[in-house]
Amino acid sequence: MDKPANAIRKSAYAMAGVDIDSKMSGLVSIKEMVTATATKGVIGGIGNFGGLFASPGKDFILVASTDGVGTKLKVAAIARKHTTVGQDLVNHCVNDILVQGARPLFFLDYIGASRFDGPVFRDVVSGLCKACKENDCALLGGETAEMPGLYPAGEYDLVGTIVGCVEKKKLITGKGIRAGDAIIGLASGGLQTNGFSLARKIIFDQCGLTIQDRLPGTRYTVAEALLATHRSFLKPVLAVMKSVQVQGMAHITGGGFMDNIPRVLPEKCQAVINRNSWKPPILFTFLQHEGRVDRDEMYRVFNMGIGYVLIVRAKDAKRAMKILTLAHAEPVVIGKIEKGPRGTVYRE
Repeated sequence: MDKPANAIRKSAYAMAGVDIDSKMSGLVSIKEMVTATATKGVIGGIGNFGGLFASPGKDFILVASTDGVGTKLKVAAIARKHTTVGQDLVNHCVNDILVQGARPLFFLDYIGASRFDGPVFRDVVSGLCKACKENDCALLGGETAEMPGLYPAGEYDLVGTIVGCVEKKKLITGKGIRAGDAIIGLASGGLQTNGFSLARKIIFDQCGLTIQDRLPGTRYTVAEALLATHRSFLKPVLAVMKSVQVQGMAHITGGGFMDNIPRVLPEKCQAVINRNSWKPPILFTFLQHEGRVDRDEMYRVFNMGIGYVLIVRAKDAKRAMKILTLAHAEPVVIGKIEKGPRGTVYRE
């Protein structure tokens, strides 16, 4: 007896490397997790061609950002731990729009792989959902693409887009920054999501360490050190903004202090960073020593233990520090704004 035409098509597609039935089964399995992230602005459920979200109002500005996890995914694959990379992605994007003072509304994800792996997919989405709930952000939908031949076997890519909003009168642009303002740094969660190509080369290729080895000088394994979650700075920053006028902020990602802080500075203002004001975690000193990386390059590639920066009036610094400390953000005054060409300079 002949098989139904649709069964023949599915079988042929599966033999080519794409199993539609497996993918659809996986999507059903995550529906409850995703639905649990819904906030009051969500209209309808997942599964539509486009996610729907109610506009916050005419007095608000929408702020959007797109980013990816990068080669940290390779570490997750080696460690066989996929529950944290979704958190990395959401938190990174939350921090990006927070720089303008925006709160997240909803998030969309993209997962591309050579073959759909149900358990891995579920672990990744569980991380996305966990971070969305912690940031009061709805996971509105996404795309799962199975493309054999494009992605290496056993690997996947993870990218996301976030949309948030801020009241027009509360938009933070950095225009009010002036000489004398204090620069406060918040402790990072390790490498967060930047510099992994260099870190992997030093740790695995040059040092010959494995994912299960203890990172020298620490009580952590290589996996634990490298997969430390990218922190969200949303809650401590919002707490500060309730009582302190924040002049500008920067998320310390690719490009470090040198490239990120100037993005929020007005002309004729420079950020003067005192590198002796905090001690970089052991992971960074290990990478610098074992990789024989120039100190200035370290501060260009990595966050060096500071994941986020706020710029406030000097008179407000003490109050901001107290609030941030109570919020467990591990703040430290790392420098100040001075007159000069827009950019970042270091002092010891």
